Amino acid sequence: MRAWIVALLAAAVLVLPGCGYNNLQQQDENVKAAWAEVVNQYQRRADLIPNLVNTVKGYAAQEQKVLIGVTEARAHANSIQVTPEVLNNPELFQRYQAAQNQITASLKSLFAVTENYPQLKSDQNFRDLQSQIEGTENRIAVARNRYIQAVQSYNVTVRQFPVNLTAKIFGYQVKPTFSVADEQQISTAPTVSFDSPPAAPAAAPPQKQ
Repeated sequence: MRAWIVALLAAAVLVLPGCGYNNLQQQDENVKAAWAEVVNQYQRRADLIPNLVNTVKGYAAQEQKVLIGVTEARAHANSIQVTPEVLNNPELFQRYQAAQNQITASLKSLFAVTENYPQLKSDQNFRDLQSQIEGTENRIAVARNRYIQAVQSYNVTVRQFPVNLTAKIFGYQVKPTFSVADEQQISTAPTVSFDSPPAAPAAAPPQKQ
């Protein structure tokens, strides 16, 4: 009996003007598409890491702690199953994002130690990887921004009356987004540009005789 009542309510909502069902569907798909692009760019970064680690290892094998840190961070992030359902699971969303933040932090450490190896910085393979990771970090930032905008629009809609009634009937819920801490993390992405020498104040002084 209850199922029939819910079905009748759902049918009534759909025929009411301003129920917002079609708008909810469209915005939900927009959020899923934006999220898929975020995941795609994170995966692209993860795919670059093994070659990066191997290249650095060739010149700085003694930096085992940093190299292992990057490898383990990547493995942990890849172990989390990511499907569109993660957008209905704030806890899993935060776990996945924390894993990606760990990759960002480990890459920062890796690029910091490479400053001590001029031959590594001049290696063409390393420079190619540097360029690809830099581009990927930029694409991650763009994809995250688009996701934030899509979620913001969707969450406003799903809370508005009478659309919130439609959302409740059809199971549309508020979706998680990136926290302030996440945005601070991404705003200081790994610095991977080694084309220019250090600024003048950091340059080595002339040797005294």
